[in-house]
Amino acid sequence: MFHPLPLFIGLRYTRAKRRNHFISFISLISMLGIALGLVALIVVLSVMNGFHKEIQARILGMTSDATLSDPYGGMEDWRELLERVRAQPQVVGAAPFVELQAMLANGSRVSGALLRGILPAEEDQVAELRKDMVTGSLDDLRPGEFNIVLGQELASVLGVGVGDKLTVVTPQVNSTPAGMMPRLKRFTVTGIFSVGMQDYDRGAAFLSLDDAAKLMRLGDGVSGLRLKLIDQFQAPRLAREVALALGGTYLVSDWTQQHRNFFAALATEKRMMTIILFLIVAVAAFNIVSTLVMVVTDKRSDIAVLRTIGTSPGRVMGIFMVQGTTIGVVGTLLGVVGGVLLALNVEPIVAWIEGAFGVHFLDPSIYYISRLPSDVHAADVLAVGIGAFCMSVVATVYPAWRAARTDPAEALRYE
Repeated sequence: MFHPLPLFIGLRYTRAKRRNHFISFISLISMLGIALGLVALIVVLSVMNGFHKEIQARILGMTSDATLSDPYGGMEDWRELLERVRAQPQVVGAAPFVELQAMLANGSRVSGALLRGILPAEEDQVAELRKDMVTGSLDDLRPGEFNIVLGQELASVLGVGVGDKLTVVTPQVNSTPAGMMPRLKRFTVTGIFSVGMQDYDRGAAFLSLDDAAKLMRLGDGVSGLRLKLIDQFQAPRLAREVALALGGTYLVSDWTQQHRNFFAALATEKRMMTIILFLIVAVAAFNIVSTLVMVVTDKRSDIAVLRTIGTSPGRVMGIFMVQGTTIGVVGTLLGVVGGVLLALNVEPIVAWIEGAFGVHFLDPSIYYISRLPSDVHAADVLAVGIGAFCMSVVATVYPAWRAARTDPAEALRYE
């Protein structure tokens, strides 16, 4: 295929103006089909990467990279442990927390929620909740004042705003002369946050660490420590290293375990979309088969002449493989360049279309993400480009093999 003669003749056939314009049309369609398929594939993968990155950032803004807890319950020696954890080279920040499931009530409106007791100043080291505050401030979560910060949807369900009061009902019970009664405590709403994820906006609330410890009857203890690591994508390994450095007596979990199913679903979705969209490229690539079959039929006399002057079947096969591969290479290059350019500019293009035609592809009142974020990964572009090129080469094999088997005498009989 790479011998000078097949290369020269194959490229000349590609450039030549054919007598059969239908063959030229089919070649052009094959080339454009590969290009458009790659453009669609690269843009869709980039937008999916952008969505995944956006969602992951929102989740990690609320979830720490890793969590350290005591297997026997409350962590009493957390202050000393906090200093030891912060001294570890893998740890960027650490903060204590108390976590409990509770029921929130405002009159007849009731909703369950995950309550997390925090120290606002320390929480900034491990999460980005402060930037998600819609109204109020985390600094209002002072010990003994029994203030609470709610997710925006949770506040809407309960019908409360900043300054309103609600009742927190915990699973712990009090023994009274009337029997076992659930523990109730009135809290004042001092802030509302919005992360853009229903799990948090609808089901999470924050309060002072001391207030949460009183509700849980932990005394001076906490549920555990939340850690921010030097590399969140290496969280499983780094979290294990921290636990081992502390003697291996603590339970450790990381964000990949807490959200394993969610991120596995995203990865599966991306994989399936890649396969489905690659079928477009495959159809276009295998159009090269029909193009080359017609070219071989059109060039039977040329093939016969080449064979009679001593050209080997392998070189004849190489001529048509060069021609088909050239179509695939041009289509692949056009698709990769066009796809990358479109993926890098998809957000402003979509914004312009929405402004020009007065439409909203992602209605902010319905979707958490109202724009099309794009994140182009070089590995994805390289993979789809190589895949398209390989399919183009494979598509040339059968027609080129048929050309190599052409009988010169049979082809020249009626010439």
